[in-house]
Parts: sequence; structure tokens; C-alpha cells
Amino acid sequence: MQVKEELCVGCGRCVLYCPVQAISLSADRKLAVIDQDECVECGACLRSPACKTGALYQPELTWPRAVRSLLSDPLTIAPESGISGRGTEEMKTNDVTARFKRGYAGVAVEVGRPLLGARLRDVEKVAQAIARFGVEFEKINPTTSLMADPKTGKFKDDLLDEKVLSAIIEFAVPIEKLPDVLYTLERVSHEIDTIFTVDVCSRCNPDGSIPHEELLARGNWWYSINVKTNVGLGRPLAAE
Repeated sequence: MQVKEELCVGCGRCVLYCPVQAISLSADRKLAVIDQDECVECGACLRSPACKTGALYQPELTWPRAVRSLLSDPLTIAPESGISGRGTEEMKTNDVTARFKRGYAGVAVEVGRPLLGARLRDVEKVAQAIARFGVEFEKINPTTSLMADPKTGKFKDDLLDEKVLSAIIEFAVPIEKLPDVLYTLERVSHEIDTIFTVDVCSRCNPDGSIPHEELLARGNWWYSINVKTNVGLGRPLAAE
């Protein structure tokens, strides 16, 4: 994001709308200043009602900076999936896609959320730690497309210093390996300069119990059971 200095009146309203605190006022408080290294190109300031003079504008983004918009702006369309947003629909529509089979857990690790952002160098550290379990990263996830080697979780070198609002790493893992994955994530959390949240899903047992809940309780991790039910909207259910 850039500022047209001839239009900016230094009101400071845009400062309040930046989720990563990349906008500040100049020393004389006459202009808004955007730290280009910290800006994640999310577009929040531009689409907010903050600027009354039209001083904010989005220049054309080129590689590698364009990945900031891809993983930060919810209106940017990912070419891999044809949808907007940082992840895929799999955890919400598993009843019709069957991406996560019985006996498996679906895991999503959102690096940089809430409201800190993340360098892709740290996203790579998380992905490489997980890749050691031989997982297959979700192919149509935009984050996976940024990897030079999805088998190892290695990202393209020219992307490592780019900062994004968050990046979601998605994969399936046999349910019995879930504790080891979570312990690994706990370890790597101390090696990065941001935070992450972890989502886990699994298909309910016939009695309605949740297969991975006992594993989470046994590992003494704090967790919250959040239910998202997709009714299919007339689409056929996936085969078991």
C-alpha cells in the first residue's frame, strides 16, 4: 500500500485500521507513513472508511511481493483453488469431499494469527517440522503452492522474507500420529518469531463422539470444541 502525499492531511485515521501496525504518522504529524517491510498488503486500510481524501492507493504488485496480497487480502483469488481466502474449504465440506477419511485427522496450522502476521521464513519452519511425518500438504491450498518442495516443506528462497497476515498449512495425518504432530508443533512454536493456532477435525464416530478429543485431553493441551456442520445443500454425500 502507498500514500499519495499531496492528498494526505495527516489525520491519522488510517493508523487505527492497520492490523499489523505498519502505518504511523511522520515526525511532524503531517503525513501517514507506511512501513513497506511490515505492510502485508491486506487492503484493510484502503477499504475502510478511514481516508476521506483518497490518499491511500494500491500499486500493482509484482513477484514476490504479490504473495503478501494472496495470503493477506481475503478478496484476492488464489489461482490454485479459484477461491479467495488463505485456506481451502475441506474442513467445512468434508461430508461431500471426504478429504479426511475415518481413522485420520485433518489439521490446519494458521501461522501469524491472531494479528501478528508472519514471515514466510517462519511458516517454512513449521511446514518442515510437520513434513518429517510424511504428510501430504493440501494441494490446492495457496500456501502449498509457495513451496519449492512440498515433500520437505521447503519454501521458495525468494519468498522467505515476505510478510503475510497469516498462512494456513493444511494436511491429513493418521489419528494415532496426531499427538506426535502436536508435540512437534509445540516444540517449533519456541523457534519462530510469531504465533500460530491449530485446528483439528475428524469424522464423528457412530455414537457421536469425536475421535481426536480423547487424544487432546490426554496430551493436556487446551482445546475448544467448535462445531461447524455442513448439510450438503442437496449435494450427494461422499462415499465412505
